[in-house]
Amino acid sequence: MLRSAPKFYEVAKRIIEITEDCIIVAHNAKFDYRILRTEFKRLGYSYKRKSLCTVELAKTLMPEQESYSLGKLARSLGIPVSDRHRANGDAIATVKLFKMLLSKDLEKYIVKDAINVDASEKIKKDHKQIIEGLPADTGVYYIYDKKGTIIFIGKSRNIKHRISQFLTDTNPKSRQIQKQISRVEYELTGNDLIAHLKFREELKKHDPALNDKFTRPLFTYGLLSHTDKDGYINLSIERYSKKKQPIVTLSNLQSARHYITKILEENNLCMGRLGSEITEQGCFNYKVNECNGACLKIESREDYNKRVLKLLDNLDYSDKSIAIIDKGREIDERSVIYVEEGKFMGIGFYNLNFQINNPKILKSIITPMDDSPEVHHLIKSYIKKHRYKKILNLSPA
Repeated sequence: MLRSAPKFYEVAKRIIEITEDCIIVAHNAKFDYRILRTEFKRLGYSYKRKSLCTVELAKTLMPEQESYSLGKLARSLGIPVSDRHRANGDAIATVKLFKMLLSKDLEKYIVKDAINVDASEKIKKDHKQIIEGLPADTGVYYIYDKKGTIIFIGKSRNIKHRISQFLTDTNPKSRQIQKQISRVEYELTGNDLIAHLKFREELKKHDPALNDKFTRPLFTYGLLSHTDKDGYINLSIERYSKKKQPIVTLSNLQSARHYITKILEENNLCMGRLGSEITEQGCFNYKVNECNGACLKIESREDYNKRVLKLLDNLDYSDKSIAIIDKGREIDERSVIYVEEGKFMGIGFYNLNFQINNPKILKSIITPMDDSPEVHHLIKSYIKKHRYKKILNLSPA
């Protein structure tokens, strides 16, 4: 089917002609419209049309529905669907759904309100001026009202795009921002981790009216270790407790299970030494040749523990002094996150020609920030995902 389908550039002119002075109606219209705009942009053409989403319309006119996916909505309303997930079948089902929604909106006020105008047309003139001065880079941004008060602080990989979303979206938070915004200031950070650390610090400092409060914990589980009666180091996932100091903190049980499976596979560890059942034939991984036999003491505890300690050394910096080096705000700049003897000290930026392997020099460029378990969760999560450029070990030899 796809082999015989025409290329987009072959039908682009026809799409423009068909949709001229029309409203694009689709189930999850933002997705379809974005695809069209992206393809036209590749051809050097700015494609703009009004759109109407039958998902949003159905939620307004049929609030009692359990699900608003096209398939489930069609079934509950008795709309026959042939060739499900094929363009033709879905399009016909959407047309029938749209007709049903139109019949429910007698005065057509709701339908008119649901029509989405292209974002660039919806933005007010003074809002456009705000957006034009913003960078499409990673950082923290501050939204001010006319009194000069910070009403919202956020972080984004693309500040310009994020503010544009606030000024075009129709959710309650965006509408509040649209009413009150006077100007936007920003601070570039170069990478996500520093943006996140800076964001949390600034939020505590200013407590803006439109920001949600930190009520949910960043993590609920932790990776812990202990030595069993056979002398092997065991790793386990447990609920987070201040009484125990986990090596790594994890967001929830699902991410904890995923993480333990990942380190098990990557480091050829024994399932039996991670809490799984050991039979006379060993753990499951031993049976499939993915364990060296620590479960049956075939692999010595010295050899096994050596591998575990190497893993833990990469994860745990509780008694170390390290500098995490990553991208800076400019091409010739690097960012640094400094941890001294396990305590987070702060962040900084330096030129590539500057040598920072000396802790005294490093401290001179660091902006001090508060230490907390949440900060270490963010840092260790970043390290786990190998997003940094390098880590310098500054602990005395």
